[in-house]
Amino acid sequence: MDLGISGRTAAVAAGSAGLGLGAAKALTAEGVRVAICGRDAAKLSEAATAIGGDVITLEADLSTPSSGREFVEQATAELGQLDILVTNAGGPPPGTFENTDLDSYQTAFDMNCRAMIEMCRSAIPAMRDRGWGRVCAITSVGVKQPIEYLMASSVARAGLTSFLKITAREVAADGVTINSAQPGTHWTDRVAKIVPDRETAASTVPARITGDPDDFGAAVAFLCSEQAKFITGTGLLIDGGQASGLLD
Repeated sequence: MDLGISGRTAAVAAGSAGLGLGAAKALTAEGVRVAICGRDAAKLSEAATAIGGDVITLEADLSTPSSGREFVEQATAELGQLDILVTNAGGPPPGTFENTDLDSYQTAFDMNCRAMIEMCRSAIPAMRDRGWGRVCAITSVGVKQPIEYLMASSVARAGLTSFLKITAREVAADGVTINSAQPGTHWTDRVAKIVPDRETAASTVPARITGDPDDFGAAVAFLCSEQAKFITGTGLLIDGGQASGLLD
């Protein structure tokens, strides 16, 4: 299916690996010119090769709010304008109520909430002026069903989800949609650092498999498509059935 976004431009944060890379690959396959960022120059180069096409790589560390704004500004300068924004960042270390200190919450909030808000604040006004835009935030199943061993991450991303919902309603009449893609367990480098092996990871998923970053990227691309123009203010669970709540 042609998603109707060929010729558009996109900035994909933390697009050098994992779910961000999957999103960048999917958008590029649809004819979108993509800018990605990451902390490691070597990984960025590898990602550019994997993505193919005319991809722009920018070094950025998204651990501070200002870095989110700077990435969007640099991507916009390189691309000429920004039609699609995929917000994303690495996750904070695991932790529970007992062993997550206050500084850890601040670190998570800066990286997984405030930096994402700054990306949106930088990108959305021009989208509104042009009457078309797509924002898709990569968050987590933890915003619907908090993950007890990812305390700081779940709290920060829940805050971002509230921001996205309110903003989506405010800008909907201007042709800008804002949604989130909420991954469950996908086999990425981050998950591999937390879970000993893929089989163990899959055992927690009703589908008994882990997610594939490229499949996830295809879902992100759909939320950024022309066909998804009537979908806004929502979160798409991509989790193999992990979230058990009735109102997911």
